[in-house]
Amino acid sequence: MLRLSALGDVCNLVPTVRALQRQWPEARITWIIGKGEHSLLAGLSGVEFVVYDKATGLAGMRALWRELADTRFDVLLHMQQAIRASVLSLGLKADVRVGYDKARAKDAQHWFTHRQLAPHPRAHVLESFLDFARLLGVEDLSLAWDLPIPESAYEEAAGLTGEAPYVLMSPCANPRLRNFRNWSAEGYATVVEHAWVQHGLKTVITGGGSTQEREMGSRIQSLSQPGSVIDAIGATSLKGLLALIDRARAVVAPDSGPVHMANALATPVVGLYATTNPDRAAPYCWRDQVVNRYPDAVRHFLHKEPESLPWGQRVRHPDAMSLIHADDVIRNLEAVLAASPSRKERESSDEA
Repeated sequence: MLRLSALGDVCNLVPTVRALQRQWPEARITWIIGKGEHSLLAGLSGVEFVVYDKATGLAGMRALWRELADTRFDVLLHMQQAIRASVLSLGLKADVRVGYDKARAKDAQHWFTHRQLAPHPRAHVLESFLDFARLLGVEDLSLAWDLPIPESAYEEAAGLTGEAPYVLMSPCANPRLRNFRNWSAEGYATVVEHAWVQHGLKTVITGGGSTQEREMGSRIQSLSQPGSVIDAIGATSLKGLLALIDRARAVVAPDSGPVHMANALATPVVGLYATTNPDRAAPYCWRDQVVNRYPDAVRHFLHKEPESLPWGQRVRHPDAMSLIHADDVIRNLEAVLAASPSRKERESSDEA
């Protein structure tokens, strides 16, 4: 399997790994993966990881080719639609190379493969990955993750939160060029206030520690009541973030890795979507609780109907996320909290 990035995408790929393992328990599975993504999934049972650090460029590719020079794979699942991954695939020995159908392949990926997936128009990312298992004849496509989280990660999380129940908020998406996935600090602070006043839930704010993320976290905290926010931006490893998400009552975040981590861990999640189409990229098991302003953004900023756009097209406008209202987020947060009561609430209900 060749899939280098990104954090959310590799989480969405894990059910395909589990489906392959159920069909062929004795199969050897090697996953060529990015450096950061490996730190998230390290220890995934039944998988041998080969790590490629994109920062090493062609020299890193040559080193990886040497590492796998004596290995010939029965099948290479080329699951990354990017020219970098296609170049990397050239140095791998495989009897059959499977990639996306022409409609879904980017950067002419179909030139680098022998077999292409059957067309699957308007597929969710997770379903697109499962299409690789479908092509190989896998019968059981039920969803399973079982992400490994070491005890040290739970200790890391507990050191930040103690035993207090909390909502996890990851306010910033990857700051790529013209991404525009971030909501406002004022909107987030309104949700923090609601969770604190109505439910006694603190909000743990997480992020990677960039200047943008730290400024956003400081702004949210300054707009919130004292004691209602735990600032964990830049304070966790990726495994520690997984543990924080696993222990959270709910997660609130834009289209970014944490919504898909929460989905993989069965933690309730409210995704905030206006620049990205949630039909393609929402947290898969929590699609009904996404705050979806993508159709409004398409009509308002692109002056088109969503059905007329190429699948996956983003609305690259800095004001698109302002179409999301705090009341929408609070309503969906209430819904996921009601559907997934806390451990204390469950124990009280059992006693009654």
